[in-house]
Amino acid sequence: MDTAPRAENTPFRGGEIELLADADRPGGWLLLFDRIRQSYVDLDDPTYLDFEYVQAFADVVDLLPDGPIAATHIGGGAATLARYIEATRPGSTQIVLEPDTAVTDTVRSRLPFPKRARIRIRPVAGREGLPALRAASADLLVVDAYHGGRVPGDLTTVECLAEIGRVLRPGGVLLANLADGPPLTYSRRVAATVRAVLPDIAIRADPAVFRRRRFGNLVMAAARSGLPADGITRAAAGAPFPQRVLSGMDVAQFAGSARRLTDAHPVRSPTPPDELWRVQ
Repeated sequence: MDTAPRAENTPFRGGEIELLADADRPGGWLLLFDRIRQSYVDLDDPTYLDFEYVQAFADVVDLLPDGPIAATHIGGGAATLARYIEATRPGSTQIVLEPDTAVTDTVRSRLPFPKRARIRIRPVAGREGLPALRAASADLLVVDAYHGGRVPGDLTTVECLAEIGRVLRPGGVLLANLADGPPLTYSRRVAATVRAVLPDIAIRADPAVFRRRRFGNLVMAAARSGLPADGITRAAAGAPFPQRVLSGMDVAQFAGSARRLTDAHPVRSPTPPDELWRVQ
């Protein structure tokens, strides 16, 4: 992506917000937090998804039953997936939990939502905002929250997963964006934790990540039952850069004897290599 920096930057609690205009796509914008790539939005075409893991999210969304859905997003950024859902499933109701008001103000003013979009941003962190959500209120709950390039530890504990399970409807799906590298200890522990609440799981990643050869994103989809694992696998195989999907017993073997994460002993995701995540 060929980008040209925007002249105005905005401070936020973690450092600085920047917007870079995409010279190749007139409506395209890259949102950075402290030079870390956070979100990409195409205002002219919300179905254009520049980040590979967001496309993996969208592939799961496309497999849900037709029609509007109720979605909750933990982690706001530029609300790329929320915009995609609004474009592909008009009439959907969406809640975004985003504690940084500077981020929200920047997004609202510089990357505005469509006028009829039913996207509501609440100025609260994910863990604090979950208890205020109604039970069985979401068809989809997305965990895509990072601080300093790492997933906060309180979002992957068994207690947090119990809250997520409470908010999801019986057929609801959890989507989580994880980041990990060799030897994948963190993602194995998250898988073991999620299985305690939502046992039907599929994990999608680049084959080299599963082979413990490099750092990268792992997208986890989970439900109580009925997860469309075959469809997720087909979508991953048909991606521009084909990916692998673990499901069923493969997930059980992946998690192995990994210890579940708890509020008493939370763990953040590993620090990513700068060359993968930061704009230099």
